[in-house]
Amino acid sequence: MGIKSIIDFFLIAGVIQGFGFNLVTLCVKKKINKAIIFLNFTVLFISLNNLQRWLINKDIICELFLIQQLEVPWYVLIFPMFYAFTTHFLRIQDRVNDFIKVTIAIFIIELVIRLVLISYVYYNVPGKDNALIEFYTRIEEIVNLLYCIFLFITTCVIVFKKHQLISYISSFDDLNWLKWFIKLGVIVIASWILAVIIKSITGNEDAYMFLRLSSSLLIYWICYQGFFKYNVVRDRISLRSTIASDKVMIDDETKSGNTESDDDFFNAKHQSDFNKIKAHIIKGKLYLDPLLSMEGLATELGMSKSYFSKLINSYSEYNFSDFINSLRVKQAKKFLSDSDFSQYTIVAIGLECGFNSKSTFYSAFKKFTSVTPTVYREKF
Repeated sequence: MGIKSIIDFFLIAGVIQGFGFNLVTLCVKKKINKAIIFLNFTVLFISLNNLQRWLINKDIICELFLIQQLEVPWYVLIFPMFYAFTTHFLRIQDRVNDFIKVTIAIFIIELVIRLVLISYVYYNVPGKDNALIEFYTRIEEIVNLLYCIFLFITTCVIVFKKHQLISYISSFDDLNWLKWFIKLGVIVIASWILAVIIKSITGNEDAYMFLRLSSSLLIYWICYQGFFKYNVVRDRISLRSTIASDKVMIDDETKSGNTESDDDFFNAKHQSDFNKIKAHIIKGKLYLDPLLSMEGLATELGMSKSYFSKLINSYSEYNFSDFINSLRVKQAKKFLSDSDFSQYTIVAIGLECGFNSKSTFYSAFKKFTSVTPTVYREKF
C-alpha cells in the first residue's frame, strides 16, 4: 500500500468519523447551544472537504463538466467556525469581532465566481480547456490562506495575550488543550504555505499530502477535545452556582472525640482546636480549593504548622492531604447520589469538588469508597 493509498484511507476514515461526531453530538440529551453548533459545523466542513478530496483522488466523479470542475471551497469555512466556537467557549463572543457573515459572503462569492468561470469555459473556450479555472483555483486558495492566517493570528492573540478577556473561563479551564492546538496549528499553517509554494512551482498535487493528513488528524482531535471540554466547563459553571447557593453541601458533623487516652495530646483543648479547624474548612468551603495548603490554613488560624499537623493526624486519623480529600469525596458523593445532577459529567463534579484532575479524583474516590465514581453513581 503506497503513501497515497494510506492518506486516502485516513481521509475517508476521517469523513466517517466526522459525520459520526455530528450525529452523536446532535443526539445527546443535553441542550445544544451555539458553541456546540459551531464545533459541529467545524467538523462538518472538514468532513465535506475531505470527502470531496477523496472523491477527486479516487476519480469517483460524474462525467459532467460542471461536476468535474466544481471544487467547493469547504476549507475556507473551517477556521472561521472554529474561531466562532473558541469565542463562544470563552464566553467573549460579544466582546470580539464576529467573522461568520464575512466568511459566508466569501464562500458564496467564490462559489459564484467558479460557476461563472465554468460556464464561460464550457461555452466559449475551445476544447473546454480548464486552464482559466485552475488559475482561479490557485488565486482562490491564496486568498483563503491569507484569510485563515488572519483568523489564526486573531485567535492566538485572544488566547495568549488578552488575559482580561479570558479571565472568567480560566477559573474553570486552564485552556492548555487550546494552547497546544494553536502551537500545533502553526505547523499546519506552515505546511499549507509550503504546499501552495511547491504546487505553484512544480504543479505537483502531492505537495498537499502531509497537510491533508496532519490537519485532518489534528482538527478532528481538537474537535473531540473541544466537545468534551465544553461539556465539563458548562457543568462546572452550573455546579459552582449551586455551591454558591449552599445547596447540596456537606455539613460539619463534628463529634466529641475520646479525650480519655494514654496519649497526653488527647484532651478537651486539642479536640476543640481540631473542631475549629474542621468547621473553618467546611463552612468556608475551603476543601473545594485545589490549591489549599496546610501552611496557609495554619497561618489563617494562628497555629504553628507542626501543631496543626499533629491535630489533623491525631483527631482525623488521616494526614492533611487525605483529610482534605476525604471531605472532597464526601462532597462528590452528595452530587453523584442526587438525581438533579445525574446529567452532569463526573469529571466536572470531581474538579468542582477540589480535585485538580480526573485521575486524582478517581484514585481518591476509590480509596475512600472502594468503588469508582461511575459505579457509585449507578447505585442511585
